[in-house]
Amino acid sequence: MDRKENLDALGIAALLGFATMFAFNQVVIKVTIEGLQPVFLAGLRSLIGFAALLVWMKLRRVPITMTRAQLWGGALAGVLFSLEFLCIFLALDITSVSRASVLFYSMPIWLGLIAHFVLPGERLSGTRLLGFALSICGVAWALFDRSSGTANLWGDILALTGAFCWAGIALTVRLTAVSEASAEMQLMCQLVISALVFMALAPFFGPFVREFTAIHLAGLLYQSIILVLFGFMMWFALMKIYPASDIASFSFLSPVLSVLLGWWLLDEEIGLGIIGALLLVCVGLVLIARRPKARQP
Repeated sequence: MDRKENLDALGIAALLGFATMFAFNQVVIKVTIEGLQPVFLAGLRSLIGFAALLVWMKLRRVPITMTRAQLWGGALAGVLFSLEFLCIFLALDITSVSRASVLFYSMPIWLGLIAHFVLPGERLSGTRLLGFALSICGVAWALFDRSSGTANLWGDILALTGAFCWAGIALTVRLTAVSEASAEMQLMCQLVISALVFMALAPFFGPFVREFTAIHLAGLLYQSIILVLFGFMMWFALMKIYPASDIASFSFLSPVLSVLLGWWLLDEEIGLGIIGALLLVCVGLVLIARRPKARQP
């Protein structure tokens, strides 16, 4: 599909589905790590996701091939992917879904800032610059508020680091030759590298199994198959079609939905600090997503 300069109806519908899927995933991770050690769970997810992806590619007859230049970009994305999910899985083991989500979904802020300098047509100015400032204030509020949810400094740092890595993946897809590879091959690079990294690190994080039950198996399968095939692949495909900042900024829905789902499904406490930080971040992201209208000749 040809690259587009603005979101259309199809892009908006896809991003709505993407935001909801990823918001629910924060709750799924939080529940599943009660039965499996976080790093081991991440490794299993990548392994099962890789197997599901191979079946998908076989059925759709997608060739398993990449050029050497594409492999370098894929390797970099794979390392960032590994670090991203190492951070978010560990964060959710020690802090609440609401806190982790507000910080993790600050990714568009960092992507927008870097894109301002390195991507043509992605400059922050006027309203978008105001949005950036508001979002930064929201992130700072969340970091310094210690009264909302399960406040844990290491959990906050891990969630924020995961956001930086996510932004790095988006930039890697845009700036390296891996952007020319199929979405399936981009995802395969990340799943293979992350599976190796997680399984190598898992023995250092305690027993693999905690109190494993059917709900934890369902959570593992949701993350490995539903999220991998329909979530990550949707992300990569959209990144090749629509502007990076528009896609990233649209994810402002995910932290809102994550906080609400954490409150509804996990009975998490939502303090005024988290609500205020969430509002600032979301308003900021909406402003960052706005683009000045082209002048009429």
